[in-house]
Amino acid sequence: MTDPNSSALALDFGSIYDELNLSYNYNDSDFIVNPATQPCSPFDIPDAVMIVVCIFYVLIFLLAIPGNLIVGLVIGLSKQALTPSDLYLLNLAVADLLLAVTLPFWATSVTKGWVFGDAMCKIVTILQELSFYSSILFLTCISMDRYMVIVRAMEARKANRQAVSWGVCSGVWVVGALLSLPGFFNSSQPSQTTSQLVCDEQYDPSEADEWRLATRILRHSLGFLIPLAIMLPCYGVTIRRLLRIRGGFQRQRAMRVIVFVVVAFLLCWTPYHIAVMTDTFFRSKIVPYQCPARMAVDRAMFATQSLGLLHSCVNPVLYAFVGEKFRRRLFQFLWKMGVMERTSVSRSSRSSLSSEITSTFM
Repeated sequence: MTDPNSSALALDFGSIYDELNLSYNYNDSDFIVNPATQPCSPFDIPDAVMIVVCIFYVLIFLLAIPGNLIVGLVIGLSKQALTPSDLYLLNLAVADLLLAVTLPFWATSVTKGWVFGDAMCKIVTILQELSFYSSILFLTCISMDRYMVIVRAMEARKANRQAVSWGVCSGVWVVGALLSLPGFFNSSQPSQTTSQLVCDEQYDPSEADEWRLATRILRHSLGFLIPLAIMLPCYGVTIRRLLRIRGGFQRQRAMRVIVFVVVAFLLCWTPYHIAVMTDTFFRSKIVPYQCPARMAVDRAMFATQSLGLLHSCVNPVLYAFVGEKFRRRLFQFLWKMGVMERTSVSRSSRSSLSSEITSTFM
């Protein structure tokens, strides 16, 4: 039995639906999609570029491992007491070795995806972050030590720099370990563009923006801005002091090493941090963006990260192989290993420089 009231209600709802439908059809032709509200599609990296990046990672690995191993062995096995600069350089070599160890994993993931499991994703990420922070902090320590020896020589002689340097090294590793803890948020997860797995950060969606912003601020400040703010004044004042010291060749060589150190640091890390800072501004909505700009930043981050990794194999050349003191130790080490003749070692020792500037910078 049909209720007459229900028929009336059905009729009323039908008229309302017709009115809404007509209104929707009328406005549909005027609807314009706002590009700023649309999600950006992840950018695709051509296979040829992926292969080039993979080869680049392998080359850095092949250069960084032997270079930093030689630095570590020559300094660590030396019978002489380690100066603070030597100690920082030894720890810097260890930090760069840790970074180099992670490169085969990233080289494999570039072409085949992450095939090493969730636990290795966290371990490799933590090692990379530990190396990143500790390496840059040890570079800062070297600049401060050279400033103390050259500019404040009297204070440096009075201070117990040997004990302080060991404490500083321990502190750097502790700070690096703490700053690498966000690596636990990384996990193996499906890629947005391919069917492969990737090792990437995975935050709680409700707190992802806050966590990402906090880790980015730490990376920008402690991983670049603060070290740079210390290195530039220290080396700048040191160069000004060297200009007042007589001793042409030693002074020119010391200043050249300083310039190479600063230029290498800036060339390797500045592009990467600019790209990451730009991405941080976009994600924080501090700077409005559209998808083309966001995709360009993603490409820049991918490219400049490889340039930053190159710094791990540049350090041994700048801080060790360029130096007379290190080469003298290296020749002595090779003579003990039976690789070089004693005459070559004696000749290199006679030609080496023994001044305080040389022993500090070289």
